Amino acid sequence: MDAQFLAIDRIRQVPAVAVVVDVMRAYTVAAWAFARGAEKIVLAESTADALALTDRHPGWVALKDGPPAPGFDLVNSPGLLRSADLSGRTVVQKTTAGTVGALAVKHAPLVLCAGFVVAEATARVLRAGGYGEVTFVVTGEDGRADEDLACAEYIAHRATGPHATTAPGTTTGPITRTATTPGTTPGPSTRTAAEPATTTPDPATVDHAAPYLRRAAASRAAVELATGIREGAHPDDVALCLELDRFPFAMAATLEDGLMVLRPHTPH
Repeated sequence: MDAQFLAIDRIRQVPAVAVVVDVMRAYTVAAWAFARGAEKIVLAESTADALALTDRHPGWVALKDGPPAPGFDLVNSPGLLRSADLSGRTVVQKTTAGTVGALAVKHAPLVLCAGFVVAEATARVLRAGGYGEVTFVVTGEDGRADEDLACAEYIAHRATGPHATTAPGTTTGPITRTATTPGTTPGPSTRTAAEPATTTPDPATVDHAAPYLRRAAASRAAVELATGIREGAHPDDVALCLELDRFPFAMAATLEDGLMVLRPHTPH
């Protein structure tokens, strides 16, 4: 598989297969929304479009980056979302980078949206399809967000086979299912009794993921979330974003009646 890693503004043509990566936090939040029962997620072009959609569809709920705002029911935080009951609901999501990245490749025949929480399921879709070329859209910080690039590179390596080797120049070592931001120590489990069941990666997978998770834990986004610089955050957000293979499904986005709609996709 030939993998390209591009910033949103470097996309010049419609890719055959696109994997849009936003670890902190758009596609971690999207995965949690599906785990909490959401039927689908509409990726909005703007906050105004998100509010217009919920005005037209009173049963839909709107979600955005940053602090709570009038008209928006949720914020882009897995720690805050994980207790929400979204059974059968449609979520309209607008974020700074993740949704923008998916909309930039909306005409691609296959668009997958991903973070570490759905990494293996995403890789399984790519392995099953046997695709020759895959474009990974690195959404954060104009393509420089190391948490997104680390996740994209990890998925690309996993997509080459179930026991892909570690990327050249990296080292492995013991690690738990989540990584912590430098200068912090692991605290109590972020899981509550009401949360959905999770998948459990095997030790070889965890070891392979270790250097990628460490990069993500040291990223600018992780530090800003951990230190409270970013608004609309929960103390558990970084840990939740770095839970490897938390969910067994991938997430595929397609155009439906002019809207970019994200749904869970279970790889075979």
